Amino acid sequence: MQLDLIPQIKHTDSNHFFLLSGPCAIEGEEMALRIAEKIVRITDDLKIPYVFKGSFKKANRSRVDSFSGIGDEKALKILRKVSETFKVPTITDIHEVSDAYKAAEYVDVLQIPAFLVRQTDLVVAAAKTGKVVNLKKGQFMSPESMKHAVAKVTDSGNTQVIITDRGTMFGYQDMIVDFRGIPTMKQYAPVVLDVTHSLQQPNQASGVTGGRPQLIETIARAGIATGADGIFMETHYDPANAKSDGANMLPLELLERLLTNLVALRKTVNSLQ
Repeated sequence: MQLDLIPQIKHTDSNHFFLLSGPCAIEGEEMALRIAEKIVRITDDLKIPYVFKGSFKKANRSRVDSFSGIGDEKALKILRKVSETFKVPTITDIHEVSDAYKAAEYVDVLQIPAFLVRQTDLVVAAAKTGKVVNLKKGQFMSPESMKHAVAKVTDSGNTQVIITDRGTMFGYQDMIVDFRGIPTMKQYAPVVLDVTHSLQQPNQASGVTGGRPQLIETIARAGIATGADGIFMETHYDPANAKSDGANMLPLELLERLLTNLVALRKTVNSLQ
């Protein structure tokens, strides 16, 4: 579908924020449609602009035996089916230049993973597809340095770019969110806060990333209060058995209450301006 995303999320006078949400990885068609159907109903009711998120492959894994996907084309076709079934845009992350052109055939937003956001060839390739580009802020980067990543997209002739903060490394096994970065990065592009990845506990001895999902609402509320244009949140109806990042995903049955609370909070914040 044709997507003009940026005007939708530059909504300083709106009571609503933008939502990027879905499972960490596409595990199959039934699970993707089931999750999308639930989120579409909630976001329609709350009038929240929504993009379905799902990784068509997982290239950044701690262990060689970790789940990496069900096959590129199979997963991308599922993303297309979600979009066509529910009339919503879709987003997936890419890891190499060839992925940009391949994924652009199926999705509306190309996401650059945080570990790869300084890879110029990858960012430029995504920009040149003409798709919206979502730049994840590197865990090792300052908010101020993201202006250079944004410039790689805009200098390539693409003004459809957003930044997503997913926390900053704190020691070896924890992440923190510096909420000062949200107003800083809004000078360069609309900013989304990745709530669930900000609560990861990486580099565990087991090789399986941990997380602190009990703090999802805390971080999401803080993001809305500090002016985030959107929220990124991974969710699954059975996080304990999800094939990727289950430790920090929000159980799907908790999503409606959380989004309802965030909409109320956004209205309160806007009333104070």
